Amino acid sequence: MPVTETLKRLDGDFVGSTVDRTDVAAAQTPQGVRRSLLQHAYAVYPPGGAENWTDEASLLEACRIKVHAILGEATNLKVTVPIDLSRAAAFLDGGLVPGRQAAVAPGSAVAVAERPATAGRIGLGTDCHPFGPGEPLILGGLPIEGAPRLSGHSDGDVALHAVADALLGAAGLGDLGRLFPADSRTPAGIDSRVLLAGVAQQVRAAGWVPGNVDVTIVAGRPKLSPLLPAMGEAIAAALGVPAATVNVKASSGNLAGPEGAGRSISALAVAWLVPVGPPRAAAEGDA
Repeated sequence: MPVTETLKRLDGDFVGSTVDRTDVAAAQTPQGVRRSLLQHAYAVYPPGGAENWTDEASLLEACRIKVHAILGEATNLKVTVPIDLSRAAAFLDGGLVPGRQAAVAPGSAVAVAERPATAGRIGLGTDCHPFGPGEPLILGGLPIEGAPRLSGHSDGDVALHAVADALLGAAGLGDLGRLFPADSRTPAGIDSRVLLAGVAQQVRAAGWVPGNVDVTIVAGRPKLSPLLPAMGEAIAAALGVPAATVNVKASSGNLAGPEGAGRSISALAVAWLVPVGPPRAAAEGDA
């Protein structure tokens, strides 16, 4: 999986240095290996030896056996610590895993009885910020070094703000400014991925999950095309949905308006929400 977070090497309780994440990826399990190669690797480094390996690929690399990388799946969550169990349950119960039907847990506070039996709801979100002082540019959940930052109370990520408003609009939950006001109630410079994750939590609590998100970014600068797949991954990670759920496009603005002139960046997002679980008839005693 592409690494979207900035990686830090720690020196005790302090940051020692930033790790270059170029060509860095997160390895998932399970991993497929021809049995003969795995047996050879274990013969070279038998279990119980001085060396420790966190996955099969590391063992093969130590034996100078080339390992082929393929694209992973965001919902393929590795359960390592207790909180991972809750995340896995959210994926399964939310219908985010292919082949798994969404389900509403008994006693859920979601007012399913009040939701119309529709195929889903659609929302539209838009945002625009001018360039301001400082860098890097934060866009689509990614830091872009060498490009000026967008002005705003948060990190100015117009793409994530547009997605957030589209989701809130589809769920009928107002807008991002009402949920996270641009004042002392919201920390200045806050990471917009935190805001988007909060929106996703509100939307899910209302009984909906994103079925599809489509984003268009309009910017005369910088060049965005090589970054679009990673932006989609970052947005999907913040929403807790498969990467295939999110599509990100970019336009240069064709030299029109402040975006085309390179003075600002805008984004437009459309979100389609689907019910967490099938609507049911109201039962006597339902809240």
